Amino acid sequence: MNVFLNHNASPRATAPRSPKRLLGASLLGLALCATSALAAYPEKPINLIVPFPAGSGTDAVGRIFADELGKLLGQTVIVENKPGANATIAANYVAKAKPDGYTLFVTTNTSHSAAPWLMKNVSYDPVKDFTPIARGGNLPFLLVTNPSKPYKTVKELIDYAKAHPGNVTYATGNSTGIVAGGTLGSVAGIDILHIPYKGTPQALTDLVGGQVDFMFTDFTSGMPFVKSGRLHAMAVSTAKRSDLVPDLPSMEEAGVPNFDINSWNGYFGPAGMSPDIVKVLNTAINKIVSDPATKKRLADLGFDAFSGTPEEFATFVQDQYVLWGNLIKAAKIAPQ
Repeated sequence: MNVFLNHNASPRATAPRSPKRLLGASLLGLALCATSALAAYPEKPINLIVPFPAGSGTDAVGRIFADELGKLLGQTVIVENKPGANATIAANYVAKAKPDGYTLFVTTNTSHSAAPWLMKNVSYDPVKDFTPIARGGNLPFLLVTNPSKPYKTVKELIDYAKAHPGNVTYATGNSTGIVAGGTLGSVAGIDILHIPYKGTPQALTDLVGGQVDFMFTDFTSGMPFVKSGRLHAMAVSTAKRSDLVPDLPSMEEAGVPNFDINSWNGYFGPAGMSPDIVKVLNTAINKIVSDPATKKRLADLGFDAFSGTPEEFATFVQDQYVLWGNLIKAAKIAPQ
């Protein structure tokens, strides 16, 4: 047997690599790839899904956030409206989307707190099927009526409804309006007729036209009609007065005890999003609500902007799910 030795070869060059060394190199490569991918996010436009029609409060607020997110992230944020079915159409769409950070959801208690209690069949889990990103703030609600109606205060509305059982109608364009109207009927002991609409803009149009009698609407959608005199505001839907309209009484001040209903706003992605991408988006949203000029723009729409951590938002969403379940049961609203 002839054995040939390569005297020029280095022992280190010919020695086999250890499994530990190969594993370390692989992990390093993966880490570098992940870091590179994160550094590049976002590499393309982001779709922001809105579960209500154009012209609704969530749509108006969402478009401001979309503009500001685009500036901070260096990419276009495209607003896409998918209204209907108490926001469940949009929620189901987002729940099934790829969790890569390019499909985001700006929504309210309608899809995540109320719809699972108001509807018999909801095809998503409001907690398990989404990644909480950040709270956006609150959309306070107003109780408004047509100025031609014979009641100008909450007490007068209740008295009129008692004198005309089953003949007073209230319009709704979202779950907050549904629950607020049902709660008023239950607490005040009045028989009022619910007229549901696909969205708030359509409901307001009919209220201004006199086809329905009153409704609870978000400040953003309702205040332009109030300021122009086409609608009359009777109260805010919370237990205390709002700083946004300090002259309006709260429902409790107006004589309706234990009435405190508010609409929250927040941002989600599909379940399974990268924590690093969530951090990028959460940081950007917190910058938006902290900017004085943007905060004023949102306040002018009747939106109370604030945020926090993803963990705080996740806990809040779970708590609100329980709270709205209790509200809906107390109002004796049967799931449809």
